[in-house]
Amino acid sequence: MNRLFALTAVAIFLAFAPLQRAEAADAPQAWPFSVPAESTIPAGPLGEAIKLGQKVVTDTQNHAKAYVGNGLNCSSCHLNGGTVAGAAPFVGLWGVFPEYRSRSASVNALQTRINDCFERSMNGKALPEESPEMIGVLSYVWWLSQGVPTGMDSAGRGFKEILAPATPDKARGKSIYAQKCASCHAADGAGLNKPDGSYMFPPLWGSKAFNIGAGMARLNTAAAFVKANMPLAQGGTLSDQEAYDVAAFFTTQPRPDLAGKENDWLKGGKPKDARY
Repeated sequence: MNRLFALTAVAIFLAFAPLQRAEAADAPQAWPFSVPAESTIPAGPLGEAIKLGQKVVTDTQNHAKAYVGNGLNCSSCHLNGGTVAGAAPFVGLWGVFPEYRSRSASVNALQTRINDCFERSMNGKALPEESPEMIGVLSYVWWLSQGVPTGMDSAGRGFKEILAPATPDKARGKSIYAQKCASCHAADGAGLNKPDGSYMFPPLWGSKAFNIGAGMARLNTAAAFVKANMPLAQGGTLSDQEAYDVAAFFTTQPRPDLAGKENDWLKGGKPKDARY
């Protein structure tokens, strides 16, 4: 009887195994997006490091000023402290590094990726790897990533890619910018300041903006970010074409250069929308 039961079980497994494999192949590979409650930040030194990292991300100008060369905070792109899906969130990042990146033609640790942002998006300089600021940001990313399995992307990582229905038009983009963007980012792209001089809305070009080596200086990246998130609190209201048009306008405006940019993509893989 036991032998008959075992044979029957094997037969059922073999019958359904192809279906199970097919379903697994079709299943989404991203882990559900979930931001932990702040009440889960532990007490003690680890909790203090997490809180410092959160401050570095959301108020970079005050908590990592020595490493910033423009008017942005990390959360200018990583919205709401890196907790918004489709806006380069930090949720789940802890378990996907080390990661090969064609731009540097090397396997990058998470510290390297963070410093990419400081040197490019922040137009500044690298955080020392043992500095309180770096340890804080790493701790913050670790805390945000709890529950996401190692090696699995969290849903909403990066930006959702879109395609331009037609060739992006900078002239149309300039008009869209004037209608939809200038009230926050200013007609000259210089951003909008608070009374204390800090930015309420960040600059998009000029000396206080991200440099030419930043991901946001690329057309496809900028268009995807705009489509999902801009105008602020009205993400998704622009068409794909409008997002591409306005991105084509502001990404080609003057901005700081990047020393050493000739060393990017030395082993190939340069994207078509790279500015250099």
